Amino acid sequence: MKIATIIVRVLMGALLVFASASFFLKLAPEPEVTGDFKAFQVGLVASSYLMPLAKALELLCGLSFLSGKYVTIANIIILPVTLNILLINLYMTPENLPIGLFIFLGNLFLIYRYWDNYKSLFTA
Repeated sequence: MKIATIIVRVLMGALLVFASASFFLKLAPEPEVTGDFKAFQVGLVASSYLMPLAKALELLCGLSFLSGKYVTIANIIILPVTLNILLINLYMTPENLPIGLFIFLGNLFLIYRYWDNYKSLFTA
């Protein structure tokens, strides 16, 4: 199980770092979007702070996953982001659903594996 944890942690970290680096460094052209997702994306870009904030969190948590340091807090910080990635892919871009599903389920798996670190949060 330890090897599976390392594999999932490193894959998630690499995916998060690549996605955020691509955003900040403009490594790849943005794909053409249509329909509901285009309206949603226009709203995100118009907010001017939300996408850079989400991508900065992705970068920090991705680096944490890759290094193996502070994984416990990175799991909690990235959870709302991974949930939004899953829901956006589920409802607006179903062709990207496998990526969103991997990120969300990987996050849940890592939370499960580090559950002993979270037990004190749930004591009265």
